[in-house]
Amino acid sequence: MDIAQLHFLVAEGDPVQRQMLVHMLARLGARAISEVTDGHAALLRLDCAIEPAIDIGLIDLSLPGLDGLDLIRHLGQAERCPGIVIVGAQSSTVLFSVETMAHAYGIDLLGTIAKPVTEHKLDTLIALYRAPAEVAITKAPQQQFTYAEVALALQAGQFEPFFQPMIELQTGHVKGLEIFARWVHPQFGVLGPAAFMGVLEENDQVACLDWSMIEKSVAACRQLHDQAIPISISINLALCTLLQPSFLAQVNACLVRHQILADYVTFEMPESAVLTTDPQFLECLLRLRMQGFGLAIDDYGTGRSNLQLLARIPFSELKIDRSFVDGASKKHALGTVLGSFLGLARSLDRRSAAVGVETKEDWDFLQKLGCTYAQGYYIANPMALQEFPAWLEDWRHFF
Repeated sequence: MDIAQLHFLVAEGDPVQRQMLVHMLARLGARAISEVTDGHAALLRLDCAIEPAIDIGLIDLSLPGLDGLDLIRHLGQAERCPGIVIVGAQSSTVLFSVETMAHAYGIDLLGTIAKPVTEHKLDTLIALYRAPAEVAITKAPQQQFTYAEVALALQAGQFEPFFQPMIELQTGHVKGLEIFARWVHPQFGVLGPAAFMGVLEENDQVACLDWSMIEKSVAACRQLHDQAIPISISINLALCTLLQPSFLAQVNACLVRHQILADYVTFEMPESAVLTTDPQFLECLLRLRMQGFGLAIDDYGTGRSNLQLLARIPFSELKIDRSFVDGASKKHALGTVLGSFLGLARSLDRRSAAVGVETKEDWDFLQKLGCTYAQGYYIANPMALQEFPAWLEDWRHFF
């Protein structure tokens, strides 16, 4: 959106700092700029129906009256909240925690800027702003389906695996493909997990989807191998599926049907699912690893792992949650945590994979830290099987 069309509020107690921000916005092209000197006035202007409405508020963290933290809390309870940029003289660690708090309150936080503010930093954050109408279009209400509708779709074979490449950071080689379940609906098109996972979980039928994805993914792996693309696949697996008494026998039968070696298949489970000392679970993991299957701990960093237990689980890959990857190159505290996760994987002699790589900055930072694999929208969106060979050819030319 053109900055000239936006209405800004500068909330800053210090008159020199306030005028500096106003002049900076004007040089960037802003025409409508309001000013307040304390937190109470800022809240009134941001949270009421005064026209013209504020599009972006620049809030000093140390405002008199209500400070920046007070404003975040109040705005989190408001019906309407503009885009917010927090400005402060505090350390990057404190500002990072402020971002975390703002997101937890549901604030449309464009970012934080440590003083002294520069035009480049301010311009970069303003560019992230999206008008409420734009957000409404991209976040249309998700179609709701009953369990009966989802179950019939499973029986009709309407669920298909989509494939997202995982890249070896040091070489650029395609390491494998992670499988994502998609419902190819005859009326509504391709639907993601939000359309069906809830009702499957409520009715204890996630295993039905898992088995469908295992069968179709292994068949797809065979098809790619037949096209001289000997690639590996990673399949997300629910704990309830793994603990079925016939799991190992059924998986091995599937591999025999499609003539695929266990070495080409990795099962991914969320960190929260593997934090157990259940002997049956551990035995199943051991048998899978002994047969050559890969095991990946997914969403690492979100489950508060017991490190001693983590070291005892025979996983081969640690997949770091996207919340620790996005923006880590710019945020020191986040980068430090990400580095410690990668160091943990190396010390346990496991491979590491970063999920949610969306910019070249993310890619370069992970490469510098020594991460093994990366996947995310910077590389490719999940795609249908027939799209992958052409994408792979393009990627090989790129590298």
